[in-house]
Amino acid sequence: MALYFIGLGLYDEKDITLKGLETARKCEKVFAEFYTSLLAGTTIDKVEELIGKPIVRLNREDVELNFEKTVLPEAKEKDVAFLTAGDPMVATTHSDLRIRAKKAGVESYVIHAPSIYSAVAVTGLQIYKFGKSATVAYPERNWFPTSHYDVIRENRERGLHTLLFLDIKAERNRYMTANEAMEILLQVEEMKREGVFTPETLVVVLARAGSLNPTIKAGYVKDMINEDFGRQPHVLIVPGRLHIVEAEYLVEFAGAPEEILEEV
Repeated sequence: MALYFIGLGLYDEKDITLKGLETARKCEKVFAEFYTSLLAGTTIDKVEELIGKPIVRLNREDVELNFEKTVLPEAKEKDVAFLTAGDPMVATTHSDLRIRAKKAGVESYVIHAPSIYSAVAVTGLQIYKFGKSATVAYPERNWFPTSHYDVIRENRERGLHTLLFLDIKAERNRYMTANEAMEILLQVEEMKREGVFTPETLVVVLARAGSLNPTIKAGYVKDMINEDFGRQPHVLIVPGRLHIVEAEYLVEFAGAPEEILEEV
């Protein structure tokens, strides 16, 4: 009797590790949540077919507010799998759920899978040069978050890259595009006027990471904001100080303007 947090990876049902697949198949009950991320290359039906058993899909409230009622009672009586896109403990972190499981006397284990934090290296930007990450959230009627802007500023002051996650409203089937994120950041720039994110800012867009043909495009905001990056999920990166190899990679693989080579 145990709870297994199993990552599904980034793109399709084939991204799950062999260990994760074998464990999910042996579990008597399988739960999954997809409100924290999106697997663009598959469907829940395909995941069920691969695992060979039905999956109980949970929404945010089922997980965050009612975990003690939805998942833990089952895990006290049988082996239970809890599936999540990406890696269970990275970006879509479920540390709090493990704590709650332990307090309830439920043994838990983590089976890792590909994460955006490692896959972002496909952009050619060096992983160890990334600073703090942030999420660009949709503004609400009485709430316009700007902390992501401050994170970009702090990272750039240190020459570090910024990985920006884009908001997800799974219950409304709404997944922020990189274009929307750029528009929001330009609005924040209008409010703060600190020169952190302007039409001249170099950005990198990575779409559908984990697929064999992810979209990787780099350029200035003024040129990128109307680009079509294809289906979500997207992430937006604001590079810090570029190494010559990073700049060359962006030019060769992401279509960045060659003039960035003169700046490194």
